[in-house]
Amino acid sequence: MPDDRPRRIDPTRRRPDGSPDDDDRVAIGPTPTALAEWAAAGLTPPDLGAMRAFRLERLAAEIGRRGLAGLLMFDPLNIRYATDATNMQVWNMHNPFRACLVTPDGWMVLWDYKNAPFLAAHNPLVREVRSGASFFYSVTGEGTEAAARAFARELAATLAERSGANRRLAVDKIMLAGARALEAEGLALEDGEIVTERARAVKGPDEIRAMRCALHACEAAMAAMQAAAAPGLTEDDVWAVLHAENIRRGGEWIETRLLASGPRTNPWFQECGPRRIRDGEILAFDTDLIGPYGMCADISRTWWIGGGRPRPDMVADYRLAREQIAWNTALLAPGVSFDELHARQFPLPAAYQAGKYSCVFHGVGLCDEWPYVVYPDQRDPGAFEGVVEPGMTLCVESLISREGGDFSIKLEEQALVTETGVEVLSLYPWDPRLAGP
Repeated sequence: MPDDRPRRIDPTRRRPDGSPDDDDRVAIGPTPTALAEWAAAGLTPPDLGAMRAFRLERLAAEIGRRGLAGLLMFDPLNIRYATDATNMQVWNMHNPFRACLVTPDGWMVLWDYKNAPFLAAHNPLVREVRSGASFFYSVTGEGTEAAARAFARELAATLAERSGANRRLAVDKIMLAGARALEAEGLALEDGEIVTERARAVKGPDEIRAMRCALHACEAAMAAMQAAAAPGLTEDDVWAVLHAENIRRGGEWIETRLLASGPRTNPWFQECGPRRIRDGEILAFDTDLIGPYGMCADISRTWWIGGGRPRPDMVADYRLAREQIAWNTALLAPGVSFDELHARQFPLPAAYQAGKYSCVFHGVGLCDEWPYVVYPDQRDPGAFEGVVEPGMTLCVESLISREGGDFSIKLEEQALVTETGVEVLSLYPWDPRLAGP
């Protein structure tokens, strides 16, 4: 797409190697630590310009295919996908002050915080930066409806300019006052999450490079966490290492606190806290980590902490979890339907059914994404229709948790669907003591 908007960065400023010196206005990204580690590992960082263009083309194509006048996004991860521009992401998740409009011709308008219009300057595909998308009560109070009406008028005028008489607007997440104001302008609102999730499901070559880099950074952080994990530390002590090492490499945040030790691993989904880990116990976790480039590294591992050897039932359950992961990963290939994934998945023994995980596969990109494939007894027919496609990245889950037991085994791998099959992207080793002989 041609760019007729001047860059906001001074092109005359140069580094010693001749490249533009725009560090002061670049998107948050990997640190020198991460870049050095990736170089040593033979990883190629993404071409961010190509990645941004691919994402915008995916969105524009999906908007056009559905005959929409435009797509309006408030979800900060959808805005990140469209713009590759961040602004107080976690705060924005519960205080929606940003919005982004994409029209079928690829024109993109970002409404950002009024004091930070420069945060999208690194991406020339963002054609206009405005402000005024805040209409949530804590900042607009009794003026919320008036603020929403002002935004809706501006949005409707932009749509008329870009898309003519078409009044069909897809919206992902919006405050109630905003939705009412848009409808009062004569716009027909449709579900924007379908548009964004389908667009995001297939990754381009540079998104895959970014994911490889984010996974490498995550696994380096996991190695530091495993080296630190020892009896006597609290769960929070261990979990803090993952956070710190993620930030050291230019990662962004961690979505959950899913780390538990000993009997707190069963039932699963207890979040980490002040419990001190004891010698000879299970430690299990799910990274749910948003790393460099905003890419999600979603890996689960279970470790044995301290001396001694795990009990035979722990080793047996760990082996069962690995079998489930291997079986289900092997099902992934281009053209395989989601129905087939439901029907052909690993047959989990009855003793583990009550404590099984909430899904078997889920998409992954900037976070957990569509699709979501569950166990046969959890399936809602018709909820997930489609086939596995090249470029999809999915997580393969296993939770082996005996009902009434005193431990669980949590494992998870992240995989890429290729033109011919599947490649497991997560490379962190299994625990040798739990893996058994």
